[in-house]
Amino acid sequence: MSAIARSLPSVSTLLRLGRISNLPTVWTNVLASSVISGGARADQLGLLLAAMTAFYIGGMYLNDFFDRAIDARDRPGRPIDAGEITASAVSIVGFGMLALGIVLMMPFGFAAAASGAVLAATIVLYDVWHKGNALSPIVMGLCRALVYVGVAIALGGSISQAAAIGALALAAHVAGITYAAKQEELNRIGHLWPLLLLAAPLLLAWPLVPTWLLMAAMALLLAVDASSVRLLARRPVPGAVPLAVSRLIAAICLVDAVAIGWAGGGPAMAALCALGYPLTRAFQKIIPGT
Repeated sequence: MSAIARSLPSVSTLLRLGRISNLPTVWTNVLASSVISGGARADQLGLLLAAMTAFYIGGMYLNDFFDRAIDARDRPGRPIDAGEITASAVSIVGFGMLALGIVLMMPFGFAAAASGAVLAATIVLYDVWHKGNALSPIVMGLCRALVYVGVAIALGGSISQAAAIGALALAAHVAGITYAAKQEELNRIGHLWPLLLLAAPLLLAWPLVPTWLLMAAMALLLAVDASSVRLLARRPVPGAVPLAVSRLIAAICLVDAVAIGWAGGGPAMAALCALGYPLTRAFQKIIPGT
């Protein structure tokens, strides 16, 4: 085997760097925003799914690139530290995927491409600045909200009130997850009050006329949130914090199902989003999601 062949990273390494197990949560973000924005043709939906997938994977690669020195100390064995792939290769893939995401948004017009550029810049901001930054959960929440925003602009040229509220609910939920994830290495949680952000999707949906679809989606989300917060508060088993964080990440799909119910979408799309939860959990058992 040549030296070049030996230097090539394995497929497993590439998948771990991209945290691809969490991709269903990105796909349901796109589906939910497209439903809220009035629907999309198959070709439009395909482009948007590809674009947001590229943004997500690029962000995950750059997270490892910018954290490589800290990971070498606190999380030894991550792919760069373990010599499975070079830092330069990780940065090339990361920035390349962000650029690809912007390119894939271009067919939808200048505003959509600009929203993609803003998303890419926000992702880089988070990756560069999140360590030791108390506001980093808010920045991460903004990254996910911008997925809703980008899809809405691509399909309708503007952001409807429903899309804005969905984006706000998603941002709050993801900010709560990010707060928990920041404690993951120490397997502990300090003050739990920021986890109240997880309740935002439920609180925003609660005043509405309760349809069976909305109530079912809210019940599923509440069940997952409650069980995860219990794990975070009591830590009854080793690894409780990473387990809770993984569940909450998967629950992003349930936030999308609630958003569809809130906006009056159909049960088929809401159910498809809800199915993203078990799919993500199944993928997380193969490729770690954190």
